[in-house]
Amino acid sequence: MLLSTLTISTSPDRGRGVFTTKNIPSGTVIEVSPVIELTTKERKQIEGTKLYHYIFEWGKSRRKAAMALGYISMYNHSFEPNCEYEQDYEAQTMTIRTIRDVKKGEELYFSYNGDPNDKSPLWFATT
Repeated sequence: MLLSTLTISTSPDRGRGVFTTKNIPSGTVIEVSPVIELTTKERKQIEGTKLYHYIFEWGKSRRKAAMALGYISMYNHSFEPNCEYEQDYEAQTMTIRTIRDVKKGEELYFSYNGDPNDKSPLWFATT
């Protein structure tokens, strides 16, 4: 499930990102996408490629990884996100939900730390 108002466009200083063409109220599920689960060994192989920047830690131990389909790997990070993600290991899906009202034309962000309130430094520099 992908909300029809989502689009991929150029994000200033961040390459590409996910934007909305209409206002979206807080609490709206905007995407539910399947993931491809990777074993610990497969994750190590991916970490040596460009795909490393698009995978998510996965599983209760967080040693596995997952490649999310749909737009999920295209959302940019923010320490002031307007969305959050939820991982369902059993169903092998990820859900994106708005955590505040989002205006038409606005870019959609979530925290790469997983928790919208977690301000811990990331593994890479951000602006």
